[in-house]
Amino acid sequence: MATAVHRNGSLSTGSLQGFVLMGFGGSTETQALLFAIFLVLYVMTVLGNLTMIMVITLDARLHSPMYFFLKNLSFVDLCLSSVIIPNALANIFSSSKTISFAGCATQFFFFSLLAATEAVLLAVMAYDRFMAICSPLRYPVTMCPMTCARLVLGTFCVACLNSIVQTSLTFQLPFCSSNYIDYFFCDVPPLLQLACANTALNELLVMFGICGFIIVCAVFVVIISYGYITVTILRMRSGSGRHKLFSTCGSHMTAVSLFYGTGFAIYGQPGGVASMDQGKVVSTIYTLIIPMLNPLIYSLRNKDVKDALRRLGHRHSLVKESG
Repeated sequence: MATAVHRNGSLSTGSLQGFVLMGFGGSTETQALLFAIFLVLYVMTVLGNLTMIMVITLDARLHSPMYFFLKNLSFVDLCLSSVIIPNALANIFSSSKTISFAGCATQFFFFSLLAATEAVLLAVMAYDRFMAICSPLRYPVTMCPMTCARLVLGTFCVACLNSIVQTSLTFQLPFCSSNYIDYFFCDVPPLLQLACANTALNELLVMFGICGFIIVCAVFVVIISYGYITVTILRMRSGSGRHKLFSTCGSHMTAVSLFYGTGFAIYGQPGGVASMDQGKVVSTIYTLIIPMLNPLIYSLRNKDVKDALRRLGHRHSLVKESG
């Protein structure tokens, strides 16, 4: 049965067929400016992460556990932005701004999957640095290729389980008050606002319970790992070695702080954001800004990546000259 929608957005009878993503408000000029900014940032995100994946794949000197995890992080960042931003760009100038119920659930599932994957993967990367710096003799055996592959696979499995639980609990709610989502993608906080049933279970279990638990556990692993790493680095006698390790670990800590900070602001505490407008800004940071910044953070502060880029550029120029 088709859904009857009144002018105020309330649903009268029938089953819900879809939602309206209201996105960002403002005049036509504001919408055009947002479109241009989002498009530029998204293109930079795609190019930056594809470049990292290509460089790490092609350069044999980067075939180590740290760069294996970094390549997977770039893949996750690329997919995370691609799940959200193209649809948000299309909706800016769309008259209907609609998304089907199935489409909303699908977007929600993959967003939850990829966001949780990144949260756990950043913790795995911290553990990798801990093993490399604090137990260098055991590192080649402990972090062998098979172990690294299992860690990444386990990360995706944990994230997939989280996404299945979140999606099923969220989309079994009756959305009978309105089908207008005051957001630019399908996420937990705006969807819970549309439910006409008691959402206490969802808020405590889905947002605070599962999301908060994943973030807190991941942050705990990162803090413990980098606590040991800091002590080990400070005990080193070589000043150049300390500088190199601090530079490498500093890149990771920058990415970790940005991602966990914004994630905890929305999902790690009940009533984390005061308004949907504030939530939109925070969501923009972890769906677009962070995936765009991560390749820059890891390449500009990483001598190995910069050297690999130079070698690939030099190889490309030689091939071009010989051709």
